[in-house]
Amino acid sequence: MRTPRHRASTLSWQIAICVTVLSIWQWGYDLHARFPSLVPDLLDPYFVSKPSEIFEHFLILSCLKSKLGVFNGWFNGDFAKCMVRNENNLWVATAITLKNTFFGFVIGVSTGFAAGLLLGRSDRLSDIFQPFITAVNSIPRIALAPIIVLAFGIGDTSKVVTSWIVVVFLIFFNTFEGARSIDEGFVSAARLLGASEWQITRTVVIPSTMAWVFASLSPAISFALIGVIVGEFIGAERGIGRLIIESEARAEASGMMVAVIVLMLVGVALSAVIWRLQAYLLRWQQHNMAE
Repeated sequence: MRTPRHRASTLSWQIAICVTVLSIWQWGYDLHARFPSLVPDLLDPYFVSKPSEIFEHFLILSCLKSKLGVFNGWFNGDFAKCMVRNENNLWVATAITLKNTFFGFVIGVSTGFAAGLLLGRSDRLSDIFQPFITAVNSIPRIALAPIIVLAFGIGDTSKVVTSWIVVVFLIFFNTFEGARSIDEGFVSAARLLGASEWQITRTVVIPSTMAWVFASLSPAISFALIGVIVGEFIGAERGIGRLIIESEARAEASGMMVAVIVLMLVGVALSAVIWRLQAYLLRWQQHNMAE
C-alpha cells in the first residue's frame, strides 16, 4: 500500500526530474561550444527552442501578450481584439481539436464496440466478414487521411472521420476478443435460468467485455487525437495541427513546441479522465487493480 511518505517521495523525484530536464533544456546548449562532444546538437534552440522562448510564444499565441511584448488588457478590449484578429489563436485551436477528438473517439468507440460484440458472439458473421476486416485493417490508417480530406473537405468532418477510422479497429478487436473469451458456462447457466439472448448480452456478455474495452480506451483516446492532428496537417481551417504547420512554415520552433506541449497536456488530461471513468465503472474489480 502506498503510504503518504511514499507518495511524497515519488512527487519529489518527479519534480526533481522536471527541474533537471528544464534546466538542461534552457541552458545546456550554452555549453556546446566548450563541450561539443557532451552537448548534442538536438538541444540547438533552432530545432527545439528554449523553455523561456516557448513560454513567451505561448503568451502571444494565447492572446495574453502582444507581439510587441505588452500584456493585453482584459478591460480595455485588447484581449478581445486579439481573439477576433487571430481566428486560429491557441484557445480556439485547442477547442476545435478537442471537439473533433471527442466526436471521433465517441463514434469510434461506439461503432467498434457494437461491431466487436456482434461478430464476437456470432461465428457465422465472423467467418463472413473476417477477410474483409483483415484487408481493411492491413491498410495504414494514416495513409487514408489524404483521401478522407479529399472526400469530406478541409472542415471538421474530415478530422472526425480520420479520428474515427484510427480508433474503431482498436476498439473492435479488443471487444471481439473479449466477447470470444467469455466463459460459456455463464452463458449456459443464464440460458438454463430462462434468460433471453438480449438479457444474456446485457447481463453477461457486456459486463465481461468491459475490462477488455477499457484496456483499449487509453490508447484509443491518444490515437483519436493523432488522427485529428494528421487530418489538420493535410488540410484544415483551424486547429492545433494548423498552428504547427504555420509555425513550421515560418521556421518558428517555439511556436511548434507550444503546440506540441499543449497536445501533451491535452493527452494527459484525457487519459486521466479515462482512468477515472474506468475506476468508477470497474469498481467491482478494484481489489484486483489495487494489487
